[in-house]
Amino acid sequence: MVRSDRGPLRMTVAAAADGERLDRVLAHHFPEISRSRFQSMIAAGAVSVGGIAVREPRHGVRQGDEIVASVPEPVDATPEAETIPLAVVHEDPDLIVIDKPAGLVVHPAAGNWTGTLVNALLAHCGDSLSSIGGVRRPGIVHRLDKDTTGLMVVAKNDQAHRALQRQFAEHGRDGRLERAYLAFAWGRPPRQSGAIRAAIGRKRTSRTKMTVVPEGSGREAATHYQLLESFSFGRDPAASLLRLELETGRTHQIRVHLAHIGHPLLGDDTYGAGFRTFAARLPTPARDALKALNRHALHAAMLGFEHPTTKLPMRFESPLPADMASLLAALRAAS
Repeated sequence: MVRSDRGPLRMTVAAAADGERLDRVLAHHFPEISRSRFQSMIAAGAVSVGGIAVREPRHGVRQGDEIVASVPEPVDATPEAETIPLAVVHEDPDLIVIDKPAGLVVHPAAGNWTGTLVNALLAHCGDSLSSIGGVRRPGIVHRLDKDTTGLMVVAKNDQAHRALQRQFAEHGRDGRLERAYLAFAWGRPPRQSGAIRAAIGRKRTSRTKMTVVPEGSGREAATHYQLLESFSFGRDPAASLLRLELETGRTHQIRVHLAHIGHPLLGDDTYGAGFRTFAARLPTPARDALKALNRHALHAAMLGFEHPTTKLPMRFESPLPADMASLLAALRAAS
């Protein structure tokens, strides 16, 4: 985060603000900056209390606390074209289908203003991307997490964008959209196939994480899974290869739902941190393959939709990327 030339903002918490939320105190003391802006700064680690960075806006401050907030310089809202290699699976005047690699952020945001899929698309497609998503998300109909690989469709004009948006909003209920993922999960689900139905909402203690919440307090979410293969080293199954389909499309849905049933993704340090020690139980080749993966093991393997102009069904498949294929080979060889 770039520091402002005018220097950081500094304040000392008064007695009247004792116990108040950090974001609220800052917004009250510096009214020229919005509370939501302070929330973003806090989440980015740009605010310290007593010399320690605090990343939770609801953090309660105490009388006498010294608060320092480093205000970033304004960022140009318009992304620039960057020559970044793209794996183009299909392209026509209305849309482009790409196979996203791991590590590629979909669109510019705090901490990733450059080097994103949008920057690459601007270089590849020029001005021929839909405007519905705004200047930072031209053509973006749906997203994949930074470390999730696989198929994405991008709209080149507003008509195509609206038509694809309607299909994604239905999540396949009208028979037009198909999406399937391949994933490696710890352990083995209790049944060969099943559905995970649990509402998802933002975690109260961390605005960047999602979690399962009571019905009525989050958004309805449903994930269908099928066990394709399991791998055992000893008496208990160590890991499974799953095929997953989404009935809804919530942020981090697959990762949250699998963690909820006790089978988080291999390599998912966000939702499967409690399973890190399980890696030590893997045979050495499988453990090395998981270490080399260095991300959560999730791949968008199939994408089907109705073409927005021709109305013909389009269907694309992507094989496991090399890092996940190596993990599969290692698990099979050892089990």
